[in-house]
Amino acid sequence: MENSLEAAAQHILTHGDVTGCLFADKHGLCLCAAGDAKPESSGLISAIAHHVGRLEPKSNPPTILLENDTQKCIIKQDTKITTAIFRKKNSNES
Repeated sequence: MENSLEAAAQHILTHGDVTGCLFADKHGLCLCAAGDAKPESSGLISAIAHHVGRLEPKSNPPTILLENDTQKCIIKQDTKITTAIFRKKNSNES
């Protein structure tokens, strides 16, 4: 599984504005981190996804968007893996 996650991370990084990618297991342990993604952030990313998912427990897990002036972090959790993709924010985005 590790090789397939590394291949997926490398594929995700080929998109022009993507700067990093991280995969964590259901316990928040980092399975793979590539680009600017920091492996030590996997627990926090998983916790964010878990807590936001509790807001509407009968719905599908939400897609979470965190952003600041220069970048975005998109977080999605399924039953086994939490994915975080880090992207540069385009200058024309508000």
